[in-house]
Amino acid sequence: MKLSVIIVPYKAKEKLDVTLEAVYASQVNFDYEVIIVDNLPSSGTEDLVRTKYLSRPELAAKTTYIPNAENVGFPIANNQGLKISKGDYKLLLNPDTKVSVDTLQKMIDFMDSRPDVGMSTCKLVKGNGELDLACRRSFPDPWVSFFRLSGLSKLFPNNKTLAKYNMTYKSVDEETEIDAGSGAFLFVSPACYEKVGLLDEGFYMYGEDLDWCFRAKEAGFKVWYYPKTTTIHYKGQSSKQNPFALYAFHDAMWIFYSKHLKHKYPLPFSWLVWLGIFGRYALKWTINVFKKEKTVS
Repeated sequence: MKLSVIIVPYKAKEKLDVTLEAVYASQVNFDYEVIIVDNLPSSGTEDLVRTKYLSRPELAAKTTYIPNAENVGFPIANNQGLKISKGDYKLLLNPDTKVSVDTLQKMIDFMDSRPDVGMSTCKLVKGNGELDLACRRSFPDPWVSFFRLSGLSKLFPNNKTLAKYNMTYKSVDEETEIDAGSGAFLFVSPACYEKVGLLDEGFYMYGEDLDWCFRAKEAGFKVWYYPKTTTIHYKGQSSKQNPFALYAFHDAMWIFYSKHLKHKYPLPFSWLVWLGIFGRYALKWTINVFKKEKTVS
């Protein structure tokens, strides 16, 4: 089997339906499977999958559905799917995405042609047509993170230093090597998966994709942004409904820094990083108290 598509829904029934319809409508010349690891079956996603998709023999033959008793988090649930996957290539796909009819084929063709690329992503656009900036990123070292979180990257989007995190100085149609893609749509090659292994379950949600890409590059693979095909990402549909999301976002920053960057800096500097991360969390949490539409990152 050529490809395993792994989807982890959480309170995303309507968007999951869109995601599955698009995946099954894909025009491909290879065999693939879809593995759905449901972190909240009681939200209606189980009824949707069993009634609309598993009831159709041609789809049931390529679909595995795993209902979890509780929300175990994004990395653990994806790892459940990865462990049983049979495809040479793996694709992490969010339940609030819509692939184009040619996306899976074009990405497979690209990955087959580039054995040096271990992980890749296509052009992700939000529902309003704008680029989802998370689909092409640099690793968030302290300075890169400061420029992003302070807003300087938005003020100077064409500056290669200040806008390094989301690489907004590059054209959205420019194929390029990146540090990291987004777990909303992330292809992994067989060789890369064999060397890098599973997602780090120390993350709950957020950051696990950065960590996975970091480990891929450490293992000698390239990570690539390939905008020759497009996927829509109706961003934040699941995370907005998770009250733990804001903390998880900031905790992921600290986990990533502690795991990959902390050893490069003196201890007092790391204290400042910790204060910056969780000071921002405290500020965002306070603001959320007074907001109807909560901030999740």
